[in-house]
Parts: sequence; C-alpha cells; structure tokens
Amino acid sequence: MLLDEDAIAPLWKGQRFPMSICISGYTMQNRQSVVISDIYKDERVPFAAYQPTFVKSLAMVPIRMCNPIGAIGTYWATLHQPTGEKVKLLQALADTTAVAMENVQVYNELEQRVRNRTAALEKEIEEHQKVEAEVKRLSLTDQLTGLYNRRGFFLFAEQQLKLVHRLQKSCCLLFIDIDGLKQINDTFGHEVGDRVIADVAELLSQTYRDSDIIARWGGDEFVVFIPKCSPHTNAITVRLQTNVDFFNQNRGRSYHLSMSIGVQECVINEDVSLEKLILQADELMYQQKRVKRSSRID
Repeated sequence: MLLDEDAIAPLWKGQRFPMSICISGYTMQNRQSVVISDIYKDERVPFAAYQPTFVKSLAMVPIRMCNPIGAIGTYWATLHQPTGEKVKLLQALADTTAVAMENVQVYNELEQRVRNRTAALEKEIEEHQKVEAEVKRLSLTDQLTGLYNRRGFFLFAEQQLKLVHRLQKSCCLLFIDIDGLKQINDTFGHEVGDRVIADVAELLSQTYRDSDIIARWGGDEFVVFIPKCSPHTNAITVRLQTNVDFFNQNRGRSYHLSMSIGVQECVINEDVSLEKLILQADELMYQQKRVKRSSRID
C-alpha cells in the first residue's frame, strides 16, 4: 500500500499491490536501489498500473538496506536519467526515514511498556490496599460475630465520645452479659454456645442504629456506645428486651436467650473517659445480674 505521495497528479495512494509485481516490492526484496529511465522498456514495471499516470522515469530506494520496511521513489513526467548523486540523496532520505520510523517504533514500544508497567503497578497497589484494608478490618473485628472487637470499639467510640463532648450532647454506654452461657456450653456444647453469641450479636445489630458502635467485649460480654442518646435510658433497654422476647418466641432455639444489661449515661459537659463509662456500666450490669440470681433463689 502506498502510504503517501506528493505528485502533480494522483498516483496510487491507498491502493494495494503485491510486492512481486511492483518496483517498490522489487527494491525491498532485493535490498537495492532501482533507476528506470524509461518505464515502458523495463519488464519489472507493471505497465497497466503506470499507463493512467504521468510517470515516464523513476528512481526507487529501500527504506533501510538490512530488512527493508518500505521504499521511497521519485518520479519524472519526462524521460530522465538521474545522476548517482541524486540517487544517493534519495537513499539518504530513505535512511533518515528509517531512523525516524525506528525511533517511532522504539518510542511506541517504550510507551506501551510504560503503560503496561503503570497498569501492573496500579493493580499491585490496589491489591496491596485491599490486603491492608482486610488486615485492618480483621484487627478491628471479632471473628465469630463480625462486630468490632475491643480494639475496634476503642478506636471508633473514642472518636465519637470526643465529638459528643465538643457538641455538648449526651451519650450512653451499655454493658451486656449473656445469662447462663456456661450452662448452655455444658449442656449443648460450645458450638451451640457460639450460636448463642452470634444470635446476641445479630439482635444487637438489629436493635441499634448504624451510628451506634457495637462490639463484642470478650467471651459472653458486649458493649454498645450510643451517641446522642435519649435522656430516657429505659427505652434503650426496653427495645432490646422486646427483640429478645420476639426471638425466644419465634426462632425455635433449644435455649432461652437472656441477658443482663448495665446502662451508663454520660452527663453533658462532664469530661468522662470511655474507660470510666465502661466500668460504671459494667458495675450496673453486675447489679442487675445479682438481682436476677437473688430472685431465682427466692
């Protein structure tokens, strides 16, 4: 195919010819320049292709002698015999073209390699970020329940507590203990005990808002930090107890789910630490548990 031409009349730009029947193909296959002073007297010229044109004489040189990648030709409208110097000049132009084409090819290859490497690096970075995010998630999450663990709870609850102080809002902390988990483990096995813990985690997630921070504190204990809670803390536990009752009536478990809950409210403008709130709520939870035990004894 002729890629470009600069002539007094259209020649063959955009057309295709087999290399075996055109002068440029002959030049490339034989790796040598060709000078034809009269095209109608040279058997190498495809006359049918040249008859509609103005061409009477031509000179053709290969682009790159070693492994040619094309050819450059000069055409005359009158019979002409170019000098050796003109043919050398044409070959110099072809050699310069070869260098330019090779540079373009090298540039394109380098550019493609850069794109490929950039894409590979972006993928590596994305995979690394995913791994880091997963490691962070695992470090902050309880494996059994999918809730936050202690580390995750402190990380996010501390931030919320600072915000509560800054906005002068109230907040509550619940400390929850599953009643009779040891007895369930002893009676039904630890697999059922794990199911109890998972059920409690599910109930807590259903009861409280996405903005509330819920965590498994450890073993059979859970904590919930509620920013901007209502002054009526009873409503917080009533809602949970309602969901527990519904669970016991409808889920058909082999055990009866029960929990003791301590609720500690943070007073507005009072600079209270998260650790102190946890200790206070924990103590209130144990007071409720002692009351339950006393009631069973009575």
